[in-house]
Amino acid sequence: MGREESGSWVTIGTFARLCRLSAKALRRYDELGLLPPALVDPVNGYRYYAEEQVETARLVAWLRRIGMPLNRIKEVVALGDPGAAAASIRDYWAQVEAETAARRDLAAFLADHLSAREAVGTLGPVGTLGIRYAARSVRGAVRERNQDAAYAGARLLAVADGFGAGGAGASAAAIDALKPVALGAAGAAGLLNVLEDAAERAVRAVRDAVAGSGADGEPEGSGTTLTAMVWNGAQLGLVHIGDSRAHLLRDGGLFRITHDHSAVQSMIDDGSLTEAEASSHPQRALLLRALVGGDDGGSAVPTPDERLQAPDERLQAPDARLRTPDVRLQEVRPGDRYLLCSDGLSAVVGGVETARVLAGADGPGTAVRELIALAVAAGGPDDVSCVVADVVSL
Repeated sequence: MGREESGSWVTIGTFARLCRLSAKALRRYDELGLLPPALVDPVNGYRYYAEEQVETARLVAWLRRIGMPLNRIKEVVALGDPGAAAASIRDYWAQVEAETAARRDLAAFLADHLSAREAVGTLGPVGTLGIRYAARSVRGAVRERNQDAAYAGARLLAVADGFGAGGAGASAAAIDALKPVALGAAGAAGLLNVLEDAAERAVRAVRDAVAGSGADGEPEGSGTTLTAMVWNGAQLGLVHIGDSRAHLLRDGGLFRITHDHSAVQSMIDDGSLTEAEASSHPQRALLLRALVGGDDGGSAVPTPDERLQAPDERLQAPDARLRTPDVRLQEVRPGDRYLLCSDGLSAVVGGVETARVLAGADGPGTAVRELIALAVAAGGPDDVSCVVADVVSL
């Protein structure tokens, strides 16, 4: 052809100027199947683009500017429908903000921690702290068996909410995987390493448990949420994925310290749904992240294209992706009271009632019993699991 333009086709150089992408980027996007040219000259291999591709190319450029990975951009472009593409972009950005918040908290903690180290020359705590704890799990009114698991011990507090045919085994395996790891927690740096190790072990344990459960249906349809805290004698480290929750009662105020990995939470984050609307939304049970079964090729961290399937008992968003849990460090004070719970509690017992019980209970055991009693009195359709722990001066 050898022409700058041929009908409605333009050369890669002209197209690059129109869409503000480099020719190098366009060649890469062609190789990935993201933005193939309209025509490739069979003789000289020159790429030609249709003018109507400019809008798509500009969208790709904009999405790259917000940091969206190429495989996700490919999915957005393939949707075709502007409304669906807009929803996908909102979901992505809500996820970015949630993950950024977790990293920001960790960065702030590390900066404060190192500043304190420079000032006093030690990483050790002033005084001696301990925790007192209680845990309980009960089967929901409409469940044939309890797929939740709850555990409280001297080093580990954990709640897991299993789903699918192998959910009970998945929740138990996730918590069991953390028990030996928690024993190694020591110091701030040591605790961070323990949390990362715990997250990886939980991923592998759930995969293996579901694969070996003999459960009916595909293993990818079973899995669990996980919210756990590891105690090292001075600090608590958090491991979290799914929509089980961790709360902190401090100075009379109740604060949620986890972020739900759910479809409704992503809509709350992008402003398309309020907290009140979320409680009755038909997709309130859909998860965007969880620990699931299935073969990931032997890696603890699956490839970006792996997706959760829709299990029988715990509906999942079809575009949800398996990821390792969030990890972070939690600053503690004497008098803090922590609550870990499955959504069997949070879905039926409001924050005001939860705060009242936590503030008034004379100990973790009493708080656990009263909270579960409230969930049961409210109908308790789902399994209910609670762990309560107090930070005390010894």
